Amino acid sequence: MMKIAGLIKSIVLTGMLFLIVTFSTAQIDRVEPPNWWLGFKNSNVQLMIYGKDIGTTTPSILYNGVTLEAFHRAESPNYLFMDISISEIASPGRMEIVFTALDGNEITYSYPLNQRERSSKEFLGFNASDVVYLITPDRFANGDPELDVVPGLLEKRIDRKDDYARHGGDIQGMIDHLDYISEMGFTALWPTPLLINDMPRTSYHGYAMTDFYKVDPRFGNLEKYKLLSKKASENGIKLIMDQVANHCGTGHWWMSDLPFKDWINYQSDYEKGSAAMITNHQRTVNQDLYASQADKDLMNNGWFVPSMPDLNQENPFMANYIIQNSIWWIETLKLGGIRQDTYPYPDKAFMSRWAGKIMDEYPEFNIVGEEWSYNPLLVRYWQQGVSNSDGYESNLKTTMDFPLQRALIEALNEEEHWDSGWIKLYEGLANDFAYHDPSSILFFGDNHDMDRLFTQLNEDFVKTKMALAFILTAPRIPQIYYGTEVLLSNTENPGDHGLIRTDFPGGWEKDLVNAFKGEGLNKDQKEMQDFTRKLLNYRKQSSAIHSGKTVHFAPKDGVYIIFRQDRDETVMLVLNKNEKPFALNLERYNEMNLIGTRFKNVLSSEEVILKNELQLKEKGVLLLTKKSE
Repeated sequence: MMKIAGLIKSIVLTGMLFLIVTFSTAQIDRVEPPNWWLGFKNSNVQLMIYGKDIGTTTPSILYNGVTLEAFHRAESPNYLFMDISISEIASPGRMEIVFTALDGNEITYSYPLNQRERSSKEFLGFNASDVVYLITPDRFANGDPELDVVPGLLEKRIDRKDDYARHGGDIQGMIDHLDYISEMGFTALWPTPLLINDMPRTSYHGYAMTDFYKVDPRFGNLEKYKLLSKKASENGIKLIMDQVANHCGTGHWWMSDLPFKDWINYQSDYEKGSAAMITNHQRTVNQDLYASQADKDLMNNGWFVPSMPDLNQENPFMANYIIQNSIWWIETLKLGGIRQDTYPYPDKAFMSRWAGKIMDEYPEFNIVGEEWSYNPLLVRYWQQGVSNSDGYESNLKTTMDFPLQRALIEALNEEEHWDSGWIKLYEGLANDFAYHDPSSILFFGDNHDMDRLFTQLNEDFVKTKMALAFILTAPRIPQIYYGTEVLLSNTENPGDHGLIRTDFPGGWEKDLVNAFKGEGLNKDQKEMQDFTRKLLNYRKQSSAIHSGKTVHFAPKDGVYIIFRQDRDETVMLVLNKNEKPFALNLERYNEMNLIGTRFKNVLSSEEVILKNELQLKEKGVLLLTKKSE
């Protein structure tokens, strides 16, 4: 009996010792967000603490003006969530958080509370007065070759001959060429994601994030990202951040220790080593009155691809995490906008809350959501201010105009008939009656996920000019993909995403062609670059294009004409498909008061007094402007 009693005593003591060791060795590896600010409209923040057994401790705060409202333990013992309220009397400084273990041992963490450097109203988002330059950073310019390969990361090679390998472009490369971007006339910069993608392959594209608070070291670091924003602002350029609320990469740090059983969708499958369900990509289920619940669930809950786990925004801690992450980046980088990837895929109630929280905090800000649909009714659904039949309010100011993009390409490539050619573009623009605010929609000819504009137009130089002229004149926020201005293409392999994201010529030291300096370009490339530059810099100061009314006339005789007009300016864009010179009768356009009026040719700077007929040369673009006297 004595032996048994001794054994029991030994077991109890061992257990106690184990508990003591466990609690005594609790540690903090991460606190996210890593800092916060005073002076927000919403005075609350939820901290996520991660480290071995930190969830077994009890936190406390003693800091004037700050209250710990509640704390929450997760299902993993290595997480703790803290709800903190920051009052108006709080001062900037380092707030000490004490974590007390059951054995009485304490861990103290010093958390930064910072003073905001600008007011919420000073965060000005991109709008119709801007032109957005979209860049795939890995393929734009290599400013710091020492970052090409970073020890410890899974992808360890640079190979510019492999379209799906990393090529070495970085943040410094963008900084080095901000003068080119500004001189061309762009006023907003949208790099695809710059956060770390520690994935074994294709990590360059950035959409499989493995840490939502860390810059990919192959691109640079947080300080370099801040410098990009600062230098861009000094050049009159707003910085747009590409964010992803729908998914992360399988290499994300939390995937080996998830806090809750519902942190990601199909989590039990993942934890058992089974393949998770992949989304059906049926985006229409968000609006479809007759959609089955099965289709809805798979669309919103399924993983985007097998390497990108779908985040569960219905988990309240995940929801807070994503919202706060967005606000943290806005404040840290002083952003001029967010582009939100795969907008219809997450829980749509959450996306409304996410956008609403941001816009409530930053009323002059802007967010563009990606809805890749060619149906304008689906694009319409996601723009704020629309009276949706289900009562849904997105709080999203800007959507992406895939319908008009398709109409533009079809209009240029098709022969002119009553139901083809320019009529496609005319009717596409006429669909604007469906939108709450057409001028807040982002319009483009191509992007990082589709064939380049020059390829879509069968490498027709004149058609590409017409496309750019319409994009930059239409009542929209225009976006141009890097290299479009020098006719980059992927014609040799249409649909190849790696080739679509081709290297910008001159971004690497030994490049034989340097588009930044205009060296080595062929005749058409030089002409297109100059054409784009003239259009962009004219657009900068055109109030009619920024905010004027739009009038267009139904296409006739291979000619489509659109006007932009305000009190101070009239802009006339003539798009002409005729292969031979053509006399355009202007009497049809009498309501625009053209005849006898002096206009200036934007592209040639020549002046012309319009008469009853306007002599057009072979197919191409004519852009005229008249300032009110």
